[in-house]
Amino acid sequence: MKLHTLKPAEGSVKNNKRIGRGQGSGRGGTSTRGHKGAKSRSGYSRKLGFEGGQMPLQRRVPKFGFKNPNRVEYKGVNLDALQTLAEKKGLNKITPAVLIENGIVGKNDLVKVLGRGELTIKLEVEANKFSKTAIESIEKLGGTTTVI
Repeated sequence: MKLHTLKPAEGSVKNNKRIGRGQGSGRGGTSTRGHKGAKSRSGYSRKLGFEGGQMPLQRRVPKFGFKNPNRVEYKGVNLDALQTLAEKKGLNKITPAVLIENGIVGKNDLVKVLGRGELTIKLEVEANKFSKTAIESIEKLGGTTTVI
């Protein structure tokens, strides 16, 4: 190995154009940035959604309505789903952990039991919320509802 044979690793050097090193280099003056305008200035960075001075889409589209940042969203589970789960797995107590295990709700979902469908088994049900009809149907058969 000799000093005159040394070369940078393949692909490590992007380009060998020495920009802004005087008129004699052929890349002096405007230094390949064109004439004037924001893009020719140092420190320029295009803002997200910038459309060359045209009114950006995000500002052109009308805005309306209200999104409540404090809204609590529940995943609804009906009685017929609880019935089929209890029959299939032979359960008499249904908790959110059981529902997560069987893929009915996600692990971060809050569960609300809704009253659609018929219940024929006595069940102990734990959930974050219950509808009135769901409570009536569960307790009519001697089951219990627990709000967690």
